[in-house]
Amino acid sequence: MKLLTIDIETSPQLAHVWGLWQQNVGLSQLLESGEVICFAAKWYGDEQTMFFSKFHHGKKLMVKTAHELLDQADAVIHFNGKRFDIPHLNREFVEAGLTPPSPYSQIDLLQVVKKNFRFPSNKLDYVTKKLGLDHKVQNSGHQLWVKCMAGDYQAWEEMKEYNLQDVVITEQLYDKLLPWISSHPSHGLYEDGEGQYCPNCGSKNLKREGKAYTALSVYQRYSCGDCGKWSRGNKRLDGVDVRGVQ
Repeated sequence: MKLLTIDIETSPQLAHVWGLWQQNVGLSQLLESGEVICFAAKWYGDEQTMFFSKFHHGKKLMVKTAHELLDQADAVIHFNGKRFDIPHLNREFVEAGLTPPSPYSQIDLLQVVKKNFRFPSNKLDYVTKKLGLDHKVQNSGHQLWVKCMAGDYQAWEEMKEYNLQDVVITEQLYDKLLPWISSHPSHGLYEDGEGQYCPNCGSKNLKREGKAYTALSVYQRYSCGDCGKWSRGNKRLDGVDVRGVQ
């Protein structure tokens, strides 16, 4: 299975406003809409983390490369990507006249965190620190984006480091949360060999651990000796064929 971790950075909207608090900005006040200015990506299992930006490579090549990477991926790992990264990229694709990349599954780690845990904060930096992983690169805040939009080389170096690190810690978080991901696309679908595979990590180091029961059927239950994921076999061991009437 080809797993791609991706993270984007966008520019802010520019607009004329008459105040600082509770402003309702109309379209006639909008001077410039935000856009994707860079992205970092990494194939799971590879050492290299890729970086492409409007500044370093030009907007056309940056968007084309992002499209090609998503087109090759079986699943995409991100943090809040379903609401942020992927919709922003899709807008860039359609504006560039590109058709959708081939379908891929999405593994949104923010949704995994919200579904399974109750941290005081669900921010990526907080969760990774709490779990003993690496943390985000500190940056100069809003001024970093302002300088990047002005074409400042040193600012772009800072942005590159920041973006690359986000992908690194997102992949680390993926490894940590792997057994908790309930909707992970099954590795068994991508394996040529016979036998049982852990759906989340693809390991064959599975232990028989009791039975899994549904409303009508019984299956063999397994625990993965590598990632810790619980799963069940595909073969029905027992069950009933009569369903209750509602």
